[in-house]
Amino acid sequence: MDVAALAGVSPGTVSKALNNTGALRASTRERVREAAERLGFVPDGSARSLASRRSYSVGLLSSDSAGRFSIPVMLGAENALAAGQMSALLATSRGDPVREQHHVRALLGRRVDGIIVTGRNTEPRRPIEVPVPVVYAFAPSRAAADASVVPDDAAGARLAVAHLLALGRTRVAIVTGRADRLSARVRVEAAQQALREAGLDTVREPLFGEWTERWGRQATDALLRTTQHSGQAGPDAIVCGSDQVARGVTDRLRERGVSVPGQVAVTGYDDWDVMSLASRPPLTTLDPRLEDLGRRAAELLLDAIAGAPHHGVELVPPQLVVRESTTDD
Repeated sequence: MDVAALAGVSPGTVSKALNNTGALRASTRERVREAAERLGFVPDGSARSLASRRSYSVGLLSSDSAGRFSIPVMLGAENALAAGQMSALLATSRGDPVREQHHVRALLGRRVDGIIVTGRNTEPRRPIEVPVPVVYAFAPSRAAADASVVPDDAAGARLAVAHLLALGRTRVAIVTGRADRLSARVRVEAAQQALREAGLDTVREPLFGEWTERWGRQATDALLRTTQHSGQAGPDAIVCGSDQVARGVTDRLRERGVSVPGQVAVTGYDDWDVMSLASRPPLTTLDPRLEDLGRRAAELLLDAIAGAPHHGVELVPPQLVVRESTTDD
């Protein structure tokens, strides 16, 4: 009532202005907000929740203990939620199903309006059964009807190959992570397809291993050894499945006296600056735009909370980041 008196409007108009509801002129909303700020008025969250039967809060549930991929996703989601005047409650299960169920019950106990589920990789995961809207970010749901937002790994691999072909590279090798990981397989298959469409093939079969610098060094030795023994020309480009692998590749090439990118161009994946910028030379890589992915997941969740749910998988295209590992320009 104090805000209404200062703004020269009714208490009902104050409620509509501060809750972004009703058909009010922009000047009226602004006048009410200025009055509220002058008086230091803070809306009663409990009253708002009781009136609307909503908590204006969302759960962010992650299975990732390290946070390498999930933290950027959650930051993007939180930014979008804050813009929609929603609070975010973070819970991490650390890959433990029992802990995850505990967190789900706790979030429901706090009457969250919805939940965003994320994880440490893009392997499809078991959906959670809850009576509120859910969107899966980065780690998609196995249920086709659920809404999931994931990186377009195939598009990223094609971007890397197209970049190398545009530079005139024609003898391309692939070194990636574990063969049992969906992201590794998808990227390899897309890179091979892009090469075939250009009338080319890889120097040898793709090398699968661990997502480590050590594996990058070992794979580089194997590549150079194979080409030397066969008498064939070695690769003039190596497409790597992660920045960690790519940094190991560039280190080993330098130790073997092979110039990067003079003799061999190298691409990474993830744009993890701890690796991509510290590599010598800095890595050309693919940025999966994880914050944008998280923001989009939050937008889908807000739509679902408003009664307009989405279904199926939405792909977020990556961005090619060109640095000195492929070009001196």
